Amino acid sequence: MAVREVLLSSGHRMPLLGLGCWQSPAEEVSLAVEAALEAGYRHIDTAFLYLNEEAVGVGLHRWLKSSGTDRSNVFVVTKLPMNGMYAGGVEKFLKKSLAALQLSYVDLYLIHLPVGVKGQHDLDILPKTDDGHIVIDCATDLIALWKEMEQMVDAGLTKSIGVSNFSIKQIRRLCAIARIPPAVQQVELHVHFQQRKMQEFCRNNNIVITAYGPLGSPGRSTADTVPRLLDDPVVRLVADRHGVTTAQVLIRFLIQQGIITIPKSTNPQRIKTNGEVWNFSLTEVEMEALKSIDKGEAGRSFTFASFPGLDEHPEFPL
Repeated sequence: MAVREVLLSSGHRMPLLGLGCWQSPAEEVSLAVEAALEAGYRHIDTAFLYLNEEAVGVGLHRWLKSSGTDRSNVFVVTKLPMNGMYAGGVEKFLKKSLAALQLSYVDLYLIHLPVGVKGQHDLDILPKTDDGHIVIDCATDLIALWKEMEQMVDAGLTKSIGVSNFSIKQIRRLCAIARIPPAVQQVELHVHFQQRKMQEFCRNNNIVITAYGPLGSPGRSTADTVPRLLDDPVVRLVADRHGVTTAQVLIRFLIQQGIITIPKSTNPQRIKTNGEVWNFSLTEVEMEALKSIDKGEAGRSFTFASFPGLDEHPEFPL
């Protein structure tokens, strides 16, 4: 039986395969969530920033009701938005997410980015000046925020807490003061950008990595350069050897290393196919071949270039 979940430092188990919900329109994401759960996924990844939590909740509850499954069998992740990174913001925005998702708790709450912004109101998630620059909040205090994150565990509003898009230095700072250490770090990670140093650091500190963009995020609508992972000749060769899709190889490559993977799709058939990664495994030679196509830092494609001015924040991680 293939290993399908990992044990977090919080003591909770997290499924290795999840459905990513970024840039999924509300009218499509409800059906996508239902399709994923029907196909055997037990992990849904969303965020306040995606502005689709309500639709994610609709799909989740429709499936729970129709299947007679208990809520505790689905691992739900959401994230603190950049405009909620101030004193009191953690609880406020987690409660907003819970209300939208129609849940009493989430399984994992992440700080979405280590960078705060100054919104005019709660839905002003990416406030901009007249010239299009993000209105950053230079007073972001990651230590104070982490203490608020810990309180959310104490209050029973989330089972586990973690971070997303943090640098090694930033995580190290949190670990130094944490009563409850980060259980998860969610970052861009795929065959062309394998984040070896980050992997080693997280392994040594009992932090599990969730990889976003595992397929290169080909459908994204941002200013970033999209890598062509699905067409990589090495990936295609391995896929042909197993009679599977290149997407399945990219997902299997990560989960076989204990890296949680959240491919995003709203196509029910593709969601089902992406989830069929438990009945084959890659050989050591194939794993080494895939490790050899790592481009290091040159393989990074999420540069946050579509957020001009964000890189002026003192906590910008890149």
